[in-house]
Amino acid sequence: MASITTEIAHDFSPYFRVHKDGRIERFGKPQFIPTSDDPKSPVRSKDVVIFPETAVSVRLFLPTAAAPNQKLPLLIYVHGGAFCVGSASSPKFHHFVASLVADAKIVAVSVDYRLAPDHPLPIAYEDSWDALKWVFSHSDGAGAEPWLNDHADFGRVFVGGESAGANIANNLAIRAGIDGLKFLGLILIHPYFGGKVCDKLYKYMCPSSSGVDDDPRLNPAVDPGLPNMACERVIFCLAEKDWLVERGREYYEALGKSGWGGEREIMETEGEGHGFHLLDPNCEKAMALMKQLVIREENMVKKGRLGLVVGGGGRR
Repeated sequence: MASITTEIAHDFSPYFRVHKDGRIERFGKPQFIPTSDDPKSPVRSKDVVIFPETAVSVRLFLPTAAAPNQKLPLLIYVHGGAFCVGSASSPKFHHFVASLVADAKIVAVSVDYRLAPDHPLPIAYEDSWDALKWVFSHSDGAGAEPWLNDHADFGRVFVGGESAGANIANNLAIRAGIDGLKFLGLILIHPYFGGKVCDKLYKYMCPSSSGVDDDPRLNPAVDPGLPNMACERVIFCLAEKDWLVERGREYYEALGKSGWGGEREIMETEGEGHGFHLLDPNCEKAMALMKQLVIREENMVKKGRLGLVVGGGGRR
């Protein structure tokens, strides 16, 4: 039998390549970890489809020791993976969020947005925005999900993630400010932002983007909504050897000059690269980063009662 071969139109290794006949060939096999309701585990988890028409879902995390109706700070987490790989059930993202929930004694919602290029950007941003609104539909205690009704303190909300997820989380915070939502803080771990050289992968995944820093999603410094960003505090978690570290530093400086009235802080890990805390979560510096995140979450909770957004890892 003759083998079938097609020409390659775009090669975006190590993520995927696109054949001229339109077929998308992904590299690597997705990994998944199941949810757990084991009473001996420090954290319970479950998946909830929040929009059946698009199959967008979230993974919820709750400390097993939480008392009935005990209100806890809430983390909304956006996973990374270059906008095109990973999920809320990927082992590295699941374990990272579960560890935060166990150590910081918080409730967490990890967003499982649809991936590019099958679902071109900005779909991941829109899915995450819809998930954020779904979460806040529980703020009166009458939403569809009991864990959020019973345990989420909507005066102490956090949004965050790393890399591509940090980029989406930052966009959520700006968009939320326009809509009048407020958070206690935004946590950007090894955030992905664009530069002056066209990012061909991003531009392919987001046909409406220029792929350079005149796009507000790639460079929030040019977003007119930045001065009204929803959060009171932004924490930048950078890594010295991350190829994106300079873009993170540049955004830190631009945020300070934007007219936004909140506080900002940089934590930079020496000698480490992009996503090191996901690749080796048990190393000394990864555990130190986790400890610092917990301390800062606790400090923000002590200072005020509002909310926060965090974003996820991978190349971006």
